[in-house]
Amino acid sequence: MNVFHFVQAFFSDGAHWHGYDGIPRRMVEHLQYSAAALGVAAAIALPIGLVTGHTGRGGNALAFVATAARALPSFGLLVLMFVLMGLSILPVMIPLVVLAVPPILVTTYEAVRNVDASPVDAARGMGMHPAKILFQVELPVALPLILSGLRSAAIQIVSTATIAAYVSLGGLGRYIVDGLYQRDYEKVVGGAALVAALALLVLGLFWAVGRAVVSPGVRRR
Repeated sequence: MNVFHFVQAFFSDGAHWHGYDGIPRRMVEHLQYSAAALGVAAAIALPIGLVTGHTGRGGNALAFVATAARALPSFGLLVLMFVLMGLSILPVMIPLVVLAVPPILVTTYEAVRNVDASPVDAARGMGMHPAKILFQVELPVALPLILSGLRSAAIQIVSTATIAAYVSLGGLGRYIVDGLYQRDYEKVVGGAALVAALALLVLGLFWAVGRAVVSPGVRRR
């Protein structure tokens, strides 16, 4: 049997669309984990990246933090947090947040730091407050790159949130973990296809958000 046969068999089985282990329920669980992790990571990384990019300070420290965070294995961190905290959502959230912070932090810092100096200097010459310069001059120009960091983090989270199934939680990872345990490769391939489709959906969502919130002039540049 090839992969396409497994995918067709998985999605055509009505049992996979209903009940506790149905695709809609698992999809909602996966989205909940992913959205929560992305929200926490953005709340941590965006303010730090904006401030350090605006001031131009702390670049070396950010690079060190980002490198250290990327070096941590998500699955290993999940197991460690599970041993320390027991069965809860926190052992899943911590690895996902650690995974998502570096791309958001680094791209936000670089996006703001590399804004053309001419409009920034003009705003300072007009006596604008530093906060207004950041949010009214630098942020609109830096927004495409900031969104790219958020998009990268979101796709990584969606792809990695399958680890929740390893500590008996839900999400699309249940199909992969349970399928491997049961040697049900139809379920494994179906779960992997759902995760890939969700990642593509997130990619399309960020493209639409970029079209909606980034000014046409900045997009053309």
